[in-house]
Amino acid sequence: MNNFWKGVIVLCASIAAAHCLTCRQCPIGIFGTCILSNQVTCNNATDACFIGEAQFNATGAISLHTRGCLDVDLCNKTLTGNLFGASYTSSFKCCQANLCNGATSVQLPLTVALGAAILSSLWGFW
Repeated sequence: MNNFWKGVIVLCASIAAAHCLTCRQCPIGIFGTCILSNQVTCNNATDACFIGEAQFNATGAISLHTRGCLDVDLCNKTLTGNLFGASYTSSFKCCQANLCNGATSVQLPLTVALGAAILSSLWGFW
């Protein structure tokens, strides 16, 4: 009987782990490019993927982007605050499907740069 309950617990834990949401994580992105992007499995407390933007009100032109897992209570909200005397506005847009917040990574611009370098080197041979 003891083994039966152990089996039930393992089965429940496996099902719970299988239902966790997978999101793209981007700790920081600048000018629409994500730095160090990867996939992350959200824990049970966070049930949404998000795309966030923080804009500093003094500059207006500079905004930082982030992506990852978020509690659904913070979705579609705009928050304001101060950081070292500079005021900022943060907004979060959420979705609830695996990898629905797909973040672009640095790899695409790197590929484009390498392709341009190869083409320019080939151009010299013609």
